Amino acid sequence: MASARNRILALCSIATASAVIALPIKVLSQTTPVPTSAQPNIFQAIILGMVQGLTEFLPISSTAHLKVIPVLLGWGDPGVAFTAVIQLGSIAAVLWYFWSDLTQITTGAIAAIRQKNYKSYDLRLAIGIALGTLPIVFFGLLIKAFIPDFDNSPVRSLGAIAIASIVMSLLLGLAEQIGKRKRNFEQLSIKDGILMGLAQAVALIPGVSRSGSTLTAGLFMGLERAAAARFSFLLGIPAITIAGLVELKGALEEGIASGGIVTIVVGVISAAIFSYLAIAWLLRFLQTQNTWVFVWYRLAFGAAILGAIATRLIPNS
Repeated sequence: MASARNRILALCSIATASAVIALPIKVLSQTTPVPTSAQPNIFQAIILGMVQGLTEFLPISSTAHLKVIPVLLGWGDPGVAFTAVIQLGSIAAVLWYFWSDLTQITTGAIAAIRQKNYKSYDLRLAIGIALGTLPIVFFGLLIKAFIPDFDNSPVRSLGAIAIASIVMSLLLGLAEQIGKRKRNFEQLSIKDGILMGLAQAVALIPGVSRSGSTLTAGLFMGLERAAAARFSFLLGIPAITIAGLVELKGALEEGIASGGIVTIVVGVISAAIFSYLAIAWLLRFLQTQNTWVFVWYRLAFGAAILGAIATRLIPNS
């Protein structure tokens, strides 16, 4: 019965998304300006940190929500630099939550190298995380080199984010439907790290969701839901750290007013608290539940954005 219900839900997802994507192409070419915003104030920083924390590790795209929610609230786009810097709160949370795991992996990998035990699980996991980080770094550098104005490109428009959300909802639904979910965390391989790393690189497209793309890939690879999510969090540590530090360096070089520093610190703290709560909740949730709630949420989220753009409730920018 459950299997039949999931098939029906998957078909409904595809049908709904197909209808949404069939909206007139001109919807994606509107250029009504988005209200701009100076440095967020403290209240806005708390809310944006909360949004960052709750959406960074759930498979629903923090980038999409950090762009859409401020626009809906009339605050304007807080800017790529601010949203990237407050990711440091998320990385602090994941380090805090997985500190014992990271300690075990690090010490185990070092011991394995010294003992020339190249079949060690800890060493294999460490290599998987390292190799899995290379794709997003490589493609990120390519984007910086060849698309210097990427932050203001059409790829970051709300319409593009909506379509990315819909497409990823369908892929997650498909992975949920056909994934075997037979392998646990202890059965991860270096190959899993590379494949999930390639999926993580897709998240350079705004709206895809790093957590969503890696969780989807893990399910396609036959991992249990909780195992896929756990490895996704560990794999995201280097990527999120690099992105946050690069943007922080850029913000410091450009100069930040004292008020700006305060709001960034507040945003980071807020993001850290809510990221920790989101990680703990998702891992418990996926031990007993499937991912259909996220499939339907992302589908509705993308459809709502396209509908709002079509009716000119929000600009496509």
